[in-house]
Amino acid sequence: MPDVTIHIGGRQFDVACQLGEEHYLHTAAKMLDDEAQVLADQVGRMPEARMLLMAGLMLADKTANVEDQVAEMQAKLAACEAELATLRESRAEPERIEVPVVPQAVTDTLAELAARAESLATAVEEKAQA
Repeated sequence: MPDVTIHIGGRQFDVACQLGEEHYLHTAAKMLDDEAQVLADQVGRMPEARMLLMAGLMLADKTANVEDQVAEMQAKLAACEAELATLRESRAEPERIEVPVVPQAVTDTLAELAARAESLATAVEEKAQA
């Protein structure tokens, strides 16, 4: 177990931690030191035990607040997931629209009528020019 020296509230502490957890210990000590510094700025010098207790309580208060926020966000997420599941289940099938197929005979007849109309139009134009 590595021994790590941390600084909290202007005081030095030697603590042991698991191998590889030194970074986490330094991070936690920094958080505790930040709270202790707030106390020192507000109250001044106080006994070590009281300073650590108050800093720990301040961190616990912040942690409780964050846990409340996480619980609130989890509830919102659960509500959104439930709404999404409901929307997925109630998704209506698309309306089926059938487009009638025009028989080939009708298409051929229409083409023949169009050709006759063009022929008549051409004949009328020729007579009109003459």
